[in-house]
Amino acid sequence: MSHPSERGVSRRSFLKGSAVAGIATTGLHAAADAAKAQPAPETFGPGEHTITLKVNGEQRKVAVETRTTLLDALRDRLDLTGAKKICDRGACGGCTVLVDDAPVNSCLMLAMDAVGSEIRTVEGLTRGEQAHPLVENFVRCDALQCGFCTPGMVMSSLACLEKRGKPTAEQMRKDLSGNLCRCGTYGRVMTAIERTANGPAGGRR
Repeated sequence: MSHPSERGVSRRSFLKGSAVAGIATTGLHAAADAAKAQPAPETFGPGEHTITLKVNGEQRKVAVETRTTLLDALRDRLDLTGAKKICDRGACGGCTVLVDDAPVNSCLMLAMDAVGSEIRTVEGLTRGEQAHPLVENFVRCDALQCGFCTPGMVMSSLACLEKRGKPTAEQMRKDLSGNLCRCGTYGRVMTAIERTANGPAGGRR
């Protein structure tokens, strides 16, 4: 009588193999069906595309290329020139805006990546003749000289205030560490933040 190993595939091995193959095939079909059910990601080719950005509470339509930064979209397409294009590599903070309440170097963010987010620029801090208390305190404390870094500095200061309420000096230094001022007005900027945190009385001279 021949040894079982010499008989080739046994009935048990055949059944086990068939079951495994059936499970694998079913799994592949299920994965394929799941892939078909998922919507294909939206893609954008070369050229301009119209997107909608929510800026300072308003829905603004703007035509941009896929490589257009949020900074360029704001300045060149929406005429919001408060954010400054200085280093254009995220090193100076002059282009800082708030995206969903977080300070962002808009020169490093693509405009398309900001779709669906709340964007706030320094222009949104003034309504007619009424300026935000932080802006008023920047003026009262003489926290600006050449003024080129000021819009970004104001927006980072606003994020600091909204996040911390009454920030300590150490917290201010941390939150403003990404904003450079060649005129060296850091101390006065911190005073403006402190006065704003203290309310109307703190803003008086």
